[in-house]
Amino acid sequence: MGTIERVGTRPEAGAEAGSEAASAARRRHDATVAGLLRAYRSVPAGTPVRLGKRTSNLFRFGGRAAESVLLDTSGLTGVIEVDGAARTADVQGMCTYEDLVAATLPHGLMPLVVPQLKTITLGGAVTGLGIESTSFRHGLPHESVLEMDVLTPAGELVTAAPDNEHADLYAAFANSYGTLGYALRLRIELLPVKPYVRLTHHRFRTAEEATAALAEFSRPDGPADFVDGTVFSADEHYVSVGHFVDTPTPGAQVSDYTGMDVYYRSLQRRPVDHLTVHDYLWRWDTDWFWCSRAFGVQVPAVRRVWPKRYRRSDVYRRLVALDQRYQASNAVRRALGRPEEEMVVQDVEIPTPRLPEFLAAFHEHVGIAPVWLCPLQLRGERTWPLYPMEPHTPYVNVGFWSSVPVGADREEHNRFVEKLVADLDGHKSLYSTVHYGETEFWERYNGPAYRAVKERYDPAGRVPDLYTKVGGGA
Repeated sequence: MGTIERVGTRPEAGAEAGSEAASAARRRHDATVAGLLRAYRSVPAGTPVRLGKRTSNLFRFGGRAAESVLLDTSGLTGVIEVDGAARTADVQGMCTYEDLVAATLPHGLMPLVVPQLKTITLGGAVTGLGIESTSFRHGLPHESVLEMDVLTPAGELVTAAPDNEHADLYAAFANSYGTLGYALRLRIELLPVKPYVRLTHHRFRTAEEATAALAEFSRPDGPADFVDGTVFSADEHYVSVGHFVDTPTPGAQVSDYTGMDVYYRSLQRRPVDHLTVHDYLWRWDTDWFWCSRAFGVQVPAVRRVWPKRYRRSDVYRRLVALDQRYQASNAVRRALGRPEEEMVVQDVEIPTPRLPEFLAAFHEHVGIAPVWLCPLQLRGERTWPLYPMEPHTPYVNVGFWSSVPVGADREEHNRFVEKLVADLDGHKSLYSTVHYGETEFWERYNGPAYRAVKERYDPAGRVPDLYTKVGGGA
């Protein structure tokens, strides 16, 4: 990973020093981009090209073209400048949120939405979809982008903004997953923070009660700063509400979930909790929500000897990737006479009033628990053509990440989820497995709008289209 430019994070250095550092960072960025453009344009037509990334948070394993040319992006992993007065940051596309947060927090600022996992990149969250517990008020990461420099498949570098000649690319970039180009620099809005987050975990017996509470706590004009939820079973639901505070409540413990304690278990035993804002933002990463249990990391004896630096989502994800490559878990299951399992890793958006219907069907037919809930709503009137949510309409993201025994159809649980989401007028994120047929896919993800932008910025078909990439493993 390249050096992270943390410009202006030392106020004592003075404005002049900060300006000089920003200018130097911009020069390095411009030189890196120029080199990347030369490298991209030198690749023969018809040769697959990918940007080289050290990490991935996608759950589409295999299918990569072995002969793809990997372009070096190690010089595009930093923060170019943080403007504390304007509350903006210029950020390179391959910068992880871990490094972005480290650059903005010293200014008392954070991105409006910080996805839960440290190695999600800003460019990835914008061309894909990111979400977190501020999304009920601030929407999705692409909604806080003021402008971005995009390397198009045609080899051009364009600046896309809401109201310039590349506004069509700006609007269609969200949910395009790199098929319309790569964001090399993004200017984003930032949000003021306080040092601590005070959390209150509200327990509810029924999905109807939890849904009503989610709707009330997540009103965009309400007092909460953060809202999300966790479902442990059909009769145990928690809605967690966070508020920025300058200091913890007198006598209160400030929790640390990077050690022996596991964050999601605290919901069941600590009605009120306090974390530093840094630890709150990464509360889910240490145990990959609850998925670290698959590796035994939540067993105290194992946790004590598992190095703390390896308790992170990217480590667990690499272990899953290895398992998927060699099918080790299913081989063990077969040897023990147990059924193989289907990976069910999905995030879906359900209109809030229909959440109880979704959960009831999900509990009955899939049965994975826990399940994450995250309310969200678009920030304003603008819509985004490739992920057509309605403005002023509250949704709940439902996240579930596990595996279940396969049935007669080896993908029956994923197909069931896709049909259920469609029946409830919801949407499905594309970072994981996709089983829609091509016709249905383009009906759900606005094929005509996509093709118009694709033809403008990739007239020669240099990179695969969206369906080929997410449905065909390209």
